[in-house]
Amino acid sequence: MPSTDQPRGLKAKSVMRTTKQAAKNADGERAVLAKIAGMSEADRAIGERLHAIIKANAPALSPRLWYGMPAYAKDGKVVCFFRESHTRPATGRVPSVGAMRYATFGFYDAANLDEGTLWPVAFAVTELTAVEEASIGELVKKAVS
Repeated sequence: MPSTDQPRGLKAKSVMRTTKQAAKNADGERAVLAKIAGMSEADRAIGERLHAIIKANAPALSPRLWYGMPAYAKDGKVVCFFRESHTRPATGRVPSVGAMRYATFGFYDAANLDEGTLWPVAFAVTELTAVEEASIGELVKKAVS
C-alpha cells in the first residue's frame, strides 16, 4: 500500500523553505528594531509601542524594512508601516521629499480596510495613549482579516 506521506525530497525542501523563511523573518525583525533604535527619542518610543501592538494583534505579519521604514508584511505584501518624523532645519525647508514634522503610521493596499468609498490609510502620530493603542490594535486586526 503506497504511503500518503510526502516523498523524502519534498519533505526536506519543505523543512528548508520553513527554516529559510524563519531566518528571513528574524533578519527582518532585527532590521526593524535597529531602525527604531536609531530614531529620535519621541519617534523611538512610538515605534517601539507600535511594534509591540502590531506583534500582539497580528502575529502573522512579518517585520521588514520597506523603503527604509519599519513595515509589516503578510505573504510578502506590506500591510502597514511606520515613518519617523523629520524636523525642519534652520532654513525652514523640509530636509527631503516626503519628510514630515510628525511620525506617520499607515496602511498599504494589502490591508483589508476598504469601507465604502472613503477611508483613512495613514495617521499622524505625536504620542500614543491607551485610546490610540486600542484603536491601532483594532485597525491592525481588521487589516489582516
